[in-house]
Amino acid sequence: MAYSTVPLASAVFTLRLPMRTIFSAFVAAILLLPLTGEQAFAQTRPATPGAAPADALSPAPGNLRIEWEVKNRFRLFRNEADFRRHAIAMRGDGVLAAEQRLARATDGRGWAREMVNNLCVDQSGRIPETCQRDGERENYLSPADHRIGIAVIGGLAPGALCAWTFDDKENAPKQVTAPCTDELKMRVRYGVTTLASVDVGLPDGTAQRLTTEIAVRDLLIAGMGDSIAAGEGNPDQPIVLDDEGFCFRRFLSATTSEYFRPGRAGFKGSKACDSTPTPLTDWQRLNARWMNAACHRSLYGYQLRAALALAVEQTHSAVTFLPLACSGSTIELGFLGSLRTRECPPTGNCPGSTNPQIGQLKDAMAIAAKQNKDRKLDLILLTIGANDIWFAGLVGDVITEPGTERTLFEKGGMITDVPYAQKILDGDLPSDFAKVRTALKPFLGGNLSRVVYVTYSNPTLAGPNNVCPGGRAGFDVHPAFSVDPVRLKRVSDFVEDKFLPKMRALATCETPGACKDPVSDRMIFVDQHQAEFANHGFCARAESDPPFDRECFSDKGESFETDPTAAASGPLVCNFRPRDFRPYAPRARWVRTANDSYFTAMTFPEGISPVLKPSDLHDATWGATSAVYGGAIHPTAEGHAALADSALPSMRAALELQAPPTIRVEPLAPLQLPVAPANTPAR
Repeated sequence: MAYSTVPLASAVFTLRLPMRTIFSAFVAAILLLPLTGEQAFAQTRPATPGAAPADALSPAPGNLRIEWEVKNRFRLFRNEADFRRHAIAMRGDGVLAAEQRLARATDGRGWAREMVNNLCVDQSGRIPETCQRDGERENYLSPADHRIGIAVIGGLAPGALCAWTFDDKENAPKQVTAPCTDELKMRVRYGVTTLASVDVGLPDGTAQRLTTEIAVRDLLIAGMGDSIAAGEGNPDQPIVLDDEGFCFRRFLSATTSEYFRPGRAGFKGSKACDSTPTPLTDWQRLNARWMNAACHRSLYGYQLRAALALAVEQTHSAVTFLPLACSGSTIELGFLGSLRTRECPPTGNCPGSTNPQIGQLKDAMAIAAKQNKDRKLDLILLTIGANDIWFAGLVGDVITEPGTERTLFEKGGMITDVPYAQKILDGDLPSDFAKVRTALKPFLGGNLSRVVYVTYSNPTLAGPNNVCPGGRAGFDVHPAFSVDPVRLKRVSDFVEDKFLPKMRALATCETPGACKDPVSDRMIFVDQHQAEFANHGFCARAESDPPFDRECFSDKGESFETDPTAAASGPLVCNFRPRDFRPYAPRARWVRTANDSYFTAMTFPEGISPVLKPSDLHDATWGATSAVYGGAIHPTAEGHAALADSALPSMRAALELQAPPTIRVEPLAPLQLPVAPANTPAR
């Protein structure tokens, strides 16, 4: 049976058949209903006053039925209000459409900045064993129970009372009497079936009985892999930009020069280059905020968005998401071994390295087994392999012009070429990918059919088979950057013709000899998003782009004031302020440019090679390094949403879940969410 859920006491609704006929009447009221507190659930209550005895029960009419749903069923969220926000935004037309609604409702500033402080993660971004969720302390990895909402739906008589009974066969039945229009909220034990029955009182003194079974399915999903999996380029709280310029010092052979770019709002140190070195701690406290700073793990990452979307649509299930992906990860470093920390959090300790993802997964499952020996991992989302062939080095090769910075990058190992990447692709990558299989099999009963490998897209396309042109557009944030069209075409062809087909072959066991047992070694491979990304590469532009982008990010690469005196007080050529940039506004490009990366994350490189470690905040090498280190040529939030849409059908298939019916009813009310004042830093 396809259920409809209309929580009568909250602002959440999840529309599913057969509720089509009541949608138009209820949607406006539901969106405007106030948020209410938890309704008390009594252990014992008398039956409905004057209710008929059992032999006076009448058969239930066809339009009356019981509906129930798991509340706040994306368990990474501590507060139900955050889950409701996403449930309202999801209207049956995909994660991308929901992301665009949320982006417009927050004026492009992003929805995650208001949620990142309310997650079941500790200050270091790790999952704790227990979490306080909606007033109840829960074991995160192995919940003992779940909070549900239950109601009678249909043609109820005015003032009708309902006498409810809930029996899980292990404890004394619970009873409560309440108006039939109320949604009851209660906790039901996980792993057992609770029988719910209700006697609906009628004006003539008789009652009608309805029954249903309540059994919550809790899906444990792990997200693993590299920067694409983590959400790199999309901090939960973007950097807050200063309207004035911040000086960078370049070393050009025997001479020096200076240029200015927007700095960080609130920085109290000197913005001029002729100052004494400023302690890095004064800069770090203004860092962008991430769900996990060491890994640049973000709520916008496709793995989290796909798991969240699954929780929204599957009303009888909860989703326990285990975020493990880490930016910069290769198979050997990050996945199987430790990895240098990406960036320090604004406050608290800053670890020098991250624990291996596979070790974190092992520890998490051991903790889960202590609470529930039958707890199993249901699904793994995986994206890995690009860093193994040094894709960031290919990006550095494409965008960095000959000069001092390029020489430093080459010495620091941050520039490579296609022949080197091809050598790794043909040599080490197949055997390293076999190590991934070996490491994951014990968590999935020896069969990888529930590993959903979401592959990469080609970020270099202006259209199908049409590579972006060269030039400084989108990359003029640093004087050393300019996209070389010849090198770009070479890399684009390599990605399209060599790298992407190789990843498909490895994940699906198409490579001869790559899999010992193709039946148990084969992963689910997802690449449906590639066709969409072909129209949304880093060079894509449209009249619908935000005004700041159209007026301030010059298509000729002339975005910044070149006169040092003028740039110190106003670094942009256009009439907008730097803080007018909207990192999460809908736009044609789904791939971050170097300009986007700087204006969104402004990442100071913590874990890079000592050769490239900046000696001073005004050292221009970090401005260059942060472009590829902090999110350039990574998907935007819209790009991640498109990846999530691509992954969802395969996730449902692996978990044997039904897709919700597509229902479109127009007009839909616009999404109304609170927007922070324009000049208020979101911290």
